[in-house]
Amino acid sequence: MNGRHELKHYINAADYAQLRARLRAVARPDEHAGADGGYMVRSLYFDNYSDKVVVEKLSGLSRREKFRLRFYNGDISFIRLERKSKTNQLTFKESTVITMEQCEFILSGKYECLKQPDDLLQMELYTKIHYQNLRPRSIVEYHREAYKFQAGNVRVTFDTRVRTSNNVARFPEPNLTTIPAVGAIIMEIKYDGFLPDIIRDTISIGNRNQTEFSKYVAARLV
Repeated sequence: MNGRHELKHYINAADYAQLRARLRAVARPDEHAGADGGYMVRSLYFDNYSDKVVVEKLSGLSRREKFRLRFYNGDISFIRLERKSKTNQLTFKESTVITMEQCEFILSGKYECLKQPDDLLQMELYTKIHYQNLRPRSIVEYHREAYKFQAGNVRVTFDTRVRTSNNVARFPEPNLTTIPAVGAIIMEIKYDGFLPDIIRDTISIGNRNQTEFSKYVAARLV
């Protein structure tokens, strides 16, 4: 499993309008984009009662990880379990598919459903639920607009309307009530070994600072 570089920036509405216009000239939109140019993402993050994930992020640890369940555009027929980790400056992501039945079991505290010897990621979460006391803690939802560039395997995304809920039992429900978590627009740039100059120039936004922003941490601090 190869790591990827991941850069994040806070941007404003004027930046967003300018950057998306530039990107459309050199990169292709994500194939899953809807009529509004993007798609909805909803994630359920795991943490323990000591807020391990939040503390590790805020402390800037060079090695950290988090687990989440995720689905897109309200489609609960396809739910992913993901483990996202960071080692120094590289980000790694592993994923596997779980069933809606497993999701419901997890939400009701029946974690034995993850005890799947043929699925290492499910087994890892099952183990850490027991030894790190991980539990479903917070839901984060947002709209994502994404662009791809083949060289360097680049993906540039804009996340807006970031909202959250602590009502984890209602994670799959379409009418989930959420509250605003982040007011800014978050631009993320992900790439493999190098960032092509054409993309670097396209996404240049002057003196905007790079950030170590986490939507999950921001949601927990609301």
